[in-house]
Amino acid sequence: MDPWITIDSATVPGSDTELTLSQRNDDFAIRVAGVPGDLMNSRTHHSEEALAELACTRLSTIENARILIGGLGMGFTLAAALKTVPGSAEVIVAELVPAVVEWNRGPLGQCAGRPVEDGRTRVHLGDVADLLKHQSEKFDAILLDVDNGPEAMTSSDNVWLYSTGGLKTIYEKLRPEGIVAIWSARADQLFTIRLKKTGFNVQLRTVRARPGKGSRHTIFVAQKPWVSSTR
Repeated sequence: MDPWITIDSATVPGSDTELTLSQRNDDFAIRVAGVPGDLMNSRTHHSEEALAELACTRLSTIENARILIGGLGMGFTLAAALKTVPGSAEVIVAELVPAVVEWNRGPLGQCAGRPVEDGRTRVHLGDVADLLKHQSEKFDAILLDVDNGPEAMTSSDNVWLYSTGGLKTIYEKLRPEGIVAIWSARADQLFTIRLKKTGFNVQLRTVRARPGKGSRHTIFVAQKPWVSSTR
């Protein structure tokens, strides 16, 4: 079997964490330096696509839908969202690491079909948390694929997204019946309770990394009621 070859690396802004992009033939992997295993792999993206489908299916007939994706990764979540929403939609993807965007415009682009080049895509270079705090317009869906989910891995700053304060901000930034879908490496009972206390109706879905096989990942699907909760 051919070896993996590191073709680029980048430091996560505001931290000492280094990401590496490796390639073996047509396969790619993004890894966190010093951490065993892959952060992302181009062969295992079924759960990333499911994240978008679970959040965006209801938007297929809604004109001018607005979607926010936190974390570009290898582009699979963005690509799946674009396949689901109409031509009038706007999909904003916030990516903290500039090199990840360049990788998607370069060698990684072939993996997901170059979704960053879609006319409906708007790339925001920066922290999705900062965008949420300062964004005045609201969204029909918010998709978060940041770190390993509620248990931050690459940046401690991501903890805010999953805190009570972060969830309240997300709730406020959603239109009525809007959905926030959150990718996680595992289920988290305390986080589920936190979502419910914020006012969301919550479902947990277990999705495999590859269709019918691979690691089991959890997607929290939390919907804002039509009548806003006072909790």
